Amino acid sequence: MEELKRIAAERAVAEYVESGMVLGLGTGSTAAFVVRRLGKLIADGDLEDVRGVATSAQTVALAGEVGVPLVTLAEARPVVTIDGADEIGPGLALIKGGGGSLLREKIVAHATGALGLVVVADGSKLVGSLGEGPLPVEVEPFGWEATLRYLASLGCEPELRMDRTEGKNPFVTDGGHYTADCRFASIPDPAGLEREIKRIPGALECGLFVGLARTAIVSRPDGTRVIEA
Repeated sequence: MEELKRIAAERAVAEYVESGMVLGLGTGSTAAFVVRRLGKLIADGDLEDVRGVATSAQTVALAGEVGVPLVTLAEARPVVTIDGADEIGPGLALIKGGGGSLLREKIVAHATGALGLVVVADGSKLVGSLGEGPLPVEVEPFGWEATLRYLASLGCEPELRMDRTEGKNPFVTDGGHYTADCRFASIPDPAGLEREIKRIPGALECGLFVGLARTAIVSRPDGTRVIEA
């Protein structure tokens, strides 16, 4: 799977990144291949004046390590954002947020210009209908118990995500929020569910990315497929 992720990431960089460009840099294992490839091309002189907008502290650290200059959204708007996904459904509706950075990822994706969000993934991420895995929802820590009860009323089983290292304390996002992982039997109407979740006070953002992805580059053992929205 790691090799397939690398192939998809490097193809996206080859096809969508040019010198002088500002691009959004996603978070997670697949997005890390994008950042590393950019660092290599910059170091070799094949790309010049490329700057990234990072979606997490993790991506900031990796960009610094491999030499990718960063800017903020206050300084520049990305032309394209390249990021991974947990699930890719019909119409390129996505579930994201397994890495814990969905709010910042969605902010950057919405701020992206002409080329939009390009998703890179291995073939296991393609699903017939969203909801095979949990849907992350970033929630305000104050009153999180009430927020999870409201989420449950939408037909899911919400569970507060715990810290991955010790598992004794809630996982805290870069923005200081908690994450509820919500298991639905299926999500036949992603756009409708996104609207319902965002009506809940305390539910700051959900991992449904609907109408944001323009292209998905998906690598399988038998080849790489480009899917357009």
